[in-house]
Amino acid sequence: MTGTDRRLNIALVAGFAALLLLPWYRIDGGFYGFGWLQGYPGKPASAPAILQVFQHGRWWLAIAAALMGIGLAARFTREPSRRARLLILSGVLGLVFLTFEGLAIGFSGWSWGVLERLFGSLGDGQPSMGAGAVVTGFTFILLLSFGLAERGAMKGDAFIVGSIATLIALVTIFVFYPVLSMFAGAFQDFDGSFKPDGFFHNIADPSIWSLDCVIGAGRCGVAWRTLWLAILTASGATLLGLSFALVATRTRFPFKKGLRLLTILPIITPPFVIGLALILLFGRSGVVTQLVSDLLGIEPGRWLYGMTGIWIAQVLSFTPISFLVLIGVVEGVSPSMEEASQTLRADRWRTFRRVSLPLMAPGLANAFLIAFIESMADFGNPMVLGGSHGVLSTEIFFAVVGSQNDPARAAVLAMILLVFTMTAFIAQRLWLSGKNFATVTGKGDSGAHAALPRGLSFAVHGLVIPWGIFTLVVYVMILFGGFVRTWGLDNTLTVEHYVKAFSIGLRDNGGIAWSGVAWDSFWTTMEIALISAPLTAVVGLLTAYIIVRQKFAGRGLFEFALMMSFAIPGTVIGISYIMAFNLPPLEMTGTALILVMCFVFRNMPVGVRGGVAAMSQIDKSLDEASLTLRADSFRTVRRVVAPLLRPAITAALVYSFVRAITSISAVIFLVSAQYNMSTAYIVGLVENGEYGVAIAYSSALIVIMVTVIAAFQLLVGERRLRRENRVQSRPASPALPGQEKPV
Repeated sequence: MTGTDRRLNIALVAGFAALLLLPWYRIDGGFYGFGWLQGYPGKPASAPAILQVFQHGRWWLAIAAALMGIGLAARFTREPSRRARLLILSGVLGLVFLTFEGLAIGFSGWSWGVLERLFGSLGDGQPSMGAGAVVTGFTFILLLSFGLAERGAMKGDAFIVGSIATLIALVTIFVFYPVLSMFAGAFQDFDGSFKPDGFFHNIADPSIWSLDCVIGAGRCGVAWRTLWLAILTASGATLLGLSFALVATRTRFPFKKGLRLLTILPIITPPFVIGLALILLFGRSGVVTQLVSDLLGIEPGRWLYGMTGIWIAQVLSFTPISFLVLIGVVEGVSPSMEEASQTLRADRWRTFRRVSLPLMAPGLANAFLIAFIESMADFGNPMVLGGSHGVLSTEIFFAVVGSQNDPARAAVLAMILLVFTMTAFIAQRLWLSGKNFATVTGKGDSGAHAALPRGLSFAVHGLVIPWGIFTLVVYVMILFGGFVRTWGLDNTLTVEHYVKAFSIGLRDNGGIAWSGVAWDSFWTTMEIALISAPLTAVVGLLTAYIIVRQKFAGRGLFEFALMMSFAIPGTVIGISYIMAFNLPPLEMTGTALILVMCFVFRNMPVGVRGGVAAMSQIDKSLDEASLTLRADSFRTVRRVVAPLLRPAITAALVYSFVRAITSISAVIFLVSAQYNMSTAYIVGLVENGEYGVAIAYSSALIVIMVTVIAAFQLLVGERRLRRENRVQSRPASPALPGQEKPV
């Protein structure tokens, strides 16, 4: 038996097992709860496809079995070209059929009226797809991949073809399908019928597009308010990020390590904490507000609650991301180019303005884009500090869960938000396309970076030092706020907030009782984050391997489509998942799976870009040597490439884990009573005015994130390119017989 036959046998066994044994439809209690085994296989809810056909009247599922039979016929076909055609036919028709029947048949029958007029009414509809349907769909993807490989696609490498097909299917289901469902939802009524009136009414709403603020007659519409805030936040975060990067790399600032720590802290901080800390400082009962009121006799104001407060909080939150993007760019500017400029009698200011700064353009554009998108998607800071000045993300939230209960309006607002971010994303790519900013050539470049002009050095220090002190004060407030009984009213030190959140007791039987109010959401958050982080790393790095190492038609479009998910704000992801996965064919709302999939495909672009950067440094000859020694692609990836990608793996694990804990813009729409994430729980605490418990919970999350990040680093380890990298301080002793000399 050949390896090709063995792969095909496994796929066909899985496919027929899905049709004959697994429950075809979704189990309400969850597949892994195994409650469906009671009454299996007779009950309609847990019956496999074959019994759904013969006992429950769902005749259309027989088509899936027939199409799987085409794949079985291919297994016993010896003529290669005919076998490949049969496999491709089985895979394509199977995927088309599953897509069509899933979308066309709902709970009560046909989903589309035209089908009911053509074929008559169905006796019964169908629930959402379950384990049997999912495994059958994956089998059809494998059959299609094997057929294409036997036709010579990707040099006949079934692993590569299967990986590409699987990734395309997953991105289609979890990125494009939700977005298209959201667009469709803007034109639907509550019963799902086509009704464009709601779209035209909402899109023309003056509260969205009003420009009264320009003529001084009132407030701007929410769309312009959000756009203006995003531009200001991106500009401020990029400017500060560049200033931090210049101070850290081009000056003799004595506290560079502390500076880097301050820029990292906000990344691992839950989204509401900075807003809460600002309230503790500048709110009506804040430290600074009360001090100014006592000294100057000024009545405490509410200036913090509005666009100014949101802007300060967002710049504090997103400056660290800009710094991380820009520090590598600043360090990557070739010193030889700056020295050449000064050799040609250019002064330091002209060298920086005409040589260094233009070479930093890609980093500046990326930092601006990231801060712009993050500001657009930000939900936590506007929720805490916005007051009556709502932005698109909060308006979308209230349109769904508030008294409005208007999904069509939420869809329209999400479409506007998506248009803004996609326009910025495409504009950035067009601006950078066709330009060359390369300064690292692989040749030695031992020159020293040019010193900053004196005026610029004073300016960046004047920005960085006060902002660093301000950030430090904010975090002191975060730490201190959890130990105060009632901030501004009763500043007595206490640990009652931590006790209320994380108290532990003993049960009557001697077991541990997790009695604190935060434990349920904490364990759920840890579970979801620890599941989604490895999946994100695997999907992202496998995608990077395919993009860098494989050449196939549409590779550029494939990469752009994957990276486009980065430009979709979390708020849009959340509302689109609700609209896509709340009904058949894929119903996942209220489950842990929808949270895991949201995190995987929301954070995947970071793993992709990190993997692409790391993969580009690994010589392709290593892969070729492995393949020459008759290892297949899967073994090559597992034994050769993956060990060399340990830094990228660690980065993907850390980023996805942290984002799973701190994300709120998408999560707020997807949590349920059974699966409530920590950030959503903190929202409830803030809304109820329990600031002390919220800050105590957030402080504990920060400690947990630092601990788990260190554990990830130890678990994955570091890449070892040679056995000995240390510089020896004394001559190496001669090797004993039978020993290798040190490399």
